[in-house]
Amino acid sequence: METDYKVKLEVFEGPLDLLLYLIKRDEIDIYDISIERITRQYLEYLQAFKELKIDIAGEFVVMAANLIYLKSRSLLPLDQQPPEEDAEEDDPRWDLIRQLIEYKKFKEAAAQLHDRALEQERIFTRDGGSAAISGAPLPLHEVGIFQLIHAFQEVIKRVEAREDLQEIFGERFSVSDKIEKILERVGDGTPVRFSELFGQIVSRVEIVVTFLALLELIRLNQVRAMQRKMFDEIEIAPIAA
Repeated sequence: METDYKVKLEVFEGPLDLLLYLIKRDEIDIYDISIERITRQYLEYLQAFKELKIDIAGEFVVMAANLIYLKSRSLLPLDQQPPEEDAEEDDPRWDLIRQLIEYKKFKEAAAQLHDRALEQERIFTRDGGSAAISGAPLPLHEVGIFQLIHAFQEVIKRVEAREDLQEIFGERFSVSDKIEKILERVGDGTPVRFSELFGQIVSRVEIVVTFLALLELIRLNQVRAMQRKMFDEIEIAPIAA
């Protein structure tokens, strides 16, 4: 494995993106977030980033520290917590919730503008300005780094649960070789399911290198990770030249 390889993403989602993703994934109301669950899952993502040698911005570490603080605060005995009438104002969790609500509003507004732009691309003018809508289906929704990391974690869990898991120390896997293999898989223009990229792999190291190759292809704008709707399996498709 290329130990000096690092992925540097041009667009890197911030910690509030990750928190919103975790809340949506677990179908938790934003007002009822479980600090314990969110903190544990957040730290799992940071560990995955570390394992993949992806540089973590300082704001990720700060947010993790805040979540750990909130978790430890909730473990205090009741007689050491703020009085009930002052708890809502003093509890820093409410400040986090307010930030998430405001951030969620901006994210939803941006998503609506993006959807309108996609719809506009499907409209073609003819006969002096009248509009006709193309019959082509709307493109799949692009997924972010956290959906990809989650899919990667699920692959790791499935492979580690298999009895034939191997660590092949004598064989070296390079990112460049895996890039070529992924491009071969999508060379005919047909999308490939995320799980199919790892179907025959029985080595944890090879899984990591393959995932790094996928991230590099996305960064280079050669492939696109898409999803029909949340929780559907991610599909990898080539970007038309």
